[in-house]
Amino acid sequence: MDYTIDFIVKIRDELKKELKPSRYEHTLGVAYTAACMAFMYGEDPLKAELAGILHDCAKCFSNADLIRMCEEAGISLSREEIESPAVIHAVYGRYLAATRFGIMDEDILNAIGNHTTGRPCMSVLEKIIYIADYIEPLRNQAPNLREMRRLAFRDLDECVYQILMSTIDYLTGRGAPIVPATMNAFAWYKREREHL
Repeated sequence: MDYTIDFIVKIRDELKKELKPSRYEHTLGVAYTAACMAFMYGEDPLKAELAGILHDCAKCFSNADLIRMCEEAGISLSREEIESPAVIHAVYGRYLAATRFGIMDEDILNAIGNHTTGRPCMSVLEKIIYIADYIEPLRNQAPNLREMRRLAFRDLDECVYQILMSTIDYLTGRGAPIVPATMNAFAWYKREREHL
């Protein structure tokens, strides 16, 4: 399927009505950052923009609603995901992108579904969305944000590794559970880094 500007604008307008204003502005920041990164890494910028627009399409639901809706949709959640409900919007967002917005492109769906946790051996688009969610212009909390913004346009894999490490350090410092997908992604990118 070819993703046109009109298609993207239609989805953007729908999400503007559903997301909180700050979440919508974040969504635009991720979409535009992803499109810029796509130019840099030879990906389709419209596809990257669409994945960015949709990455938080399920953020308008509460954690309890997301758990219930996943159950109703037959989406299995791990114990760790239920204990870390902040990641569930990505899982349900993948489903919503397909069922509500008609996205059938597996790369876009994977980018949406893995943007909070990462996974081993992500595609270029998955890495772009994972990174864009972290570095978009309105983000200002991460201690290493300036370096990550530079690194995002120099080395995708190293940037993914550094963000995963930062995320794990943050969650560990708060005593929060870490989903296995994040640990698996970190271990994979660490091994890749050591083999360079």
